[in-house]
Amino acid sequence: MTPRIHIDTAACNGYGNCLVAAPDVFDLDPDTNIAFTQPGHPTEADHDSLREAEADCPVRAIRISES
Repeated sequence: MTPRIHIDTAACNGYGNCLVAAPDVFDLDPDTNIAFTQPGHPTEADHDSLREAEADCPVRAIRISES
């Protein structure tokens, strides 16, 4: 199954831990410093790095679900 990502943009403070855990999936908007997902992601291959990104977010702004 392909994971689904929900980013709580009100909670995201731009710490960038998600970029460290899943650099191919996440990036930070240069204007707002809010995380967003890269085009073409997530994929099934991103599963492990997404779980790490979810766990590493200090404000718990990332939620991963399976669809």
